[in-house]
This record gives sequence, structure tokens and C-alpha cells, in this order.
Amino acid sequence: MAMPTHRKTKKRQIPAGKRGAAHSAKSPAAKAGTRADDANPRRVAAILAGLDAAYPAASCELRHDNPFQLLIATILSAQCTDVRVNAVTKTLFAKYRTPKDFAYASPAEIEQEVRPTGFFRNKTKSIIGASKAIVEKFGGQVPRTMEEILTLPGVARKTGNVVLGTAYGIASGVVVDTHVIRISRRLGLSKHEDPKKIEQDLMGIIPREKWILLSHQIIWHGRRVCYARKPNCRDCNLESLCHAKDKTV
Repeated sequence: MAMPTHRKTKKRQIPAGKRGAAHSAKSPAAKAGTRADDANPRRVAAILAGLDAAYPAASCELRHDNPFQLLIATILSAQCTDVRVNAVTKTLFAKYRTPKDFAYASPAEIEQEVRPTGFFRNKTKSIIGASKAIVEKFGGQVPRTMEEILTLPGVARKTGNVVLGTAYGIASGVVVDTHVIRISRRLGLSKHEDPKKIEQDLMGIIPREKWILLSHQIIWHGRRVCYARKPNCRDCNLESLCHAKDKTV
């Protein structure tokens, strides 16, 4: 009895170019618009050097005279420009000078003062709550650790990093605001959208001694060059290092 014959089937060969494209389409980095080598040390160092060259003296643009004023200003800055916050705090800080002044102030009066910054009711609750905690739990002083500052009502890591870094020079993390989210993703330094995950990514590839300045530099870059809707790539000294899909050059 004759044995049945079996044909050997050849595996379909995929051209190298298409094979690479298929692979990259499935990779997390490709889905996020980043490349696998975007966070390599040499490229990160080049980005930091570019930011240093463009913004050597970058600093917090919220006006304040002490850590407590910076805390209040940062709470008010949520969903609001620093320019408007500075206009509001100029009058606010003249009327309310200490944590105790804010802690036991009339909520209705504070609401009227901070109304131009938006979300004024929630911000008033946070300001009064944080002020009371500072007076009653921390002896009138803004805490100097992230663990303690996060116990203040209305204070999350962004605010904590702003105050600890700018007021005390303590590098507890990286400030992640809308500018840092946008630019970190455009530069491929993080593929995430969640601020906490972006902060962890940045802390993992940026030297700790650069965390405070880096935050200010990226924020300045976002306000002056790397705009949300139409980035000014022509005048960006990081353009050659950027792989963003919405580049304008």
C-alpha cells in the first residue's frame, strides 16, 4: 500500500522593511509615538544640555515671598495661568499674611478674592484646610517632607514638588504639569499620560540633582516654544532630538 506523500510548505518570507514595520506597529513605544532608544543616557544628556543652553536661569514664575505663599499660589495655579494667579495673589497676600490669617478667614471672602482663578470654591476649601493643618499640626510652618506635605488638604505631588523644590531646594521628585506631560511625551521621555507614571519615568532617567531645574526648564520651554497646538519647532534647539508626530518642520 502506497504511503501518502506530504508536501513541505515554505514559510512566507516577509521583506525586511515590512517585517520591521509590522514589529514596530505592535510595540508599546510605537503606539505611544516614541522610539525604543529615546531614553538612552546619551540622548537624555543631549536634551538636558539643550535645556541648559536655552534656559540656564529658569525659575518658578509664581510670585511669593515665603514657602507658605508659594503653597497658596500653587494651589491657585490649577487650571489657571501664572499671570492671573500673580494678579490675584498681589491683593490676596496683602490682606492675608500668615497661615493663621487664612485658616480662620471667612470662606465667602476668600472665594471672592480667588474667583478669577477659576474653581474658586474648591480652591478656597483647599487653602483654608491646608492653612489650618499648617497652624494646628505643623506649628505654622509648611512641612519639609513629601510625606507630610501630602497630608495637607488639596495638596498632591505636583504642588508638593513645587514647594519643596522651589522654596526649600529639596529634590523629592519632578513637577509634572500640562507642559511637562506634553513635552515629555513629544521628546519620548515617557509614553504615559498619567502624571505619576510620567514623574517616575523622568526620575528614572534624569539625575536627581537636575530634577528641580529641569521642571522649570520644561515649563519655560512649553510656554515659549513647544506650544500645545502649534509648536514653534523652527526656533527649538531640541528639534533634531525630537520625533514628535506633530512637529511643524
